[in-house]
Amino acid sequence: MTGSDSSLEVLDDSVLSDVRDPYAVFAAMRAVQPVTRIERPQYTIYLTLNYRTVSAVLRDPETFSSGIMSQVMGPVMGRTILEMDGREHTQHRGLVSHAFRPRAIEQYAVELVEPVVHEMIDAISAADGRAELVAQLTTTYPLTIIARMLGVAIEDYATFQQWSLDIIGYKPWAPDAGLAASRALRGFLAPILAARKREPRRDLISELLAADVDGVKLTDEEIFGFLLLLLPAGAETTFRLLGNLLFALLTHPQALERARADAQELHWALEETLRWEPPLLGTARVTTRDTALDGIEIPAGSMVSAMVGPANHDPEHYSDPDRFDLDRRADDHLSFGLGKHFCLGYHLARLEVLTAARALLDRLTNLRLDPQQESYIRGVTFRSPNALPVLFDPH
Repeated sequence: MTGSDSSLEVLDDSVLSDVRDPYAVFAAMRAVQPVTRIERPQYTIYLTLNYRTVSAVLRDPETFSSGIMSQVMGPVMGRTILEMDGREHTQHRGLVSHAFRPRAIEQYAVELVEPVVHEMIDAISAADGRAELVAQLTTTYPLTIIARMLGVAIEDYATFQQWSLDIIGYKPWAPDAGLAASRALRGFLAPILAARKREPRRDLISELLAADVDGVKLTDEEIFGFLLLLLPAGAETTFRLLGNLLFALLTHPQALERARADAQELHWALEETLRWEPPLLGTARVTTRDTALDGIEIPAGSMVSAMVGPANHDPEHYSDPDRFDLDRRADDHLSFGLGKHFCLGYHLARLEVLTAARALLDRLTNLRLDPQQESYIRGVTFRSPNALPVLFDPH
């Protein structure tokens, strides 16, 4: 099947798309054919839209290679783990994964994540019982965590956020903004990397410089690539996930009260949010050989998008999939990926999101959405709330 212009008019390429419900369009496409060929002036892509085909793509890196990321993100990030396969991926992941080991995550929780969360909630709770949590918390919180992990001082968060959006929104046919942001961020990081070489500190950049697996160390270019991936992509997905979790709870009062009373219920609320509204809807692959999915022939060298968001809404895998259901107890969503490219930072993301949500529920009494203001989740590439205007009982 080839997607028609009319059925795809809402599925634009903008990182900041205002589309509220792309799932209805994806569901209509999936009902006709779970693998849909989309032709655009700049590219042709095959969308995989159900749980079964997305899982097949993610579990078969030999046929569906991550090498396409060299075109998608390579010009702005350099060579990163996103585009690596096979032995190279295993070796590189080993070099950078040390920073995300369980002991390191526990250390981040006590020394970094909890203090930052409470600093930010101190400022919110000191106000008059009103806040806008996207502007006052979710947007800057993960970036603050990553910056402090790296030992980087950020004073102008708005500029960093714009760099992040321009980098992750890079398009080969309109490259200027993404390339300029990449140069700016690299220019910011270069003197910091040079300083850590001269005088290592107790931070992630120093750890990356010291990392060694079987005598192999990261080159400067590989470290830059990792940082250009971690700062924009890590912060963007985590802040959107936190916003989506808060929106889910604030629009489902019974779930909110259960999560407030029981940490295990908050855990399941996060799992259901990852299924119901993942922050990133898809990831790209390229076919290394002629293949077929669900009866659709796909030539070698074709771009394939594993659409994890629509897969998480597949009615053949999840009953009533468009409903947020705290009792679903499903942790087999595809939002962190599958196989060798399973998200390296998922432990840190969970820690950040659960810590912030727990602190908000504990410290802001009678937290609720402001009924006088509009709040909704939007986007196609990335999804998160436009705003989270809340009320709470001031101290």
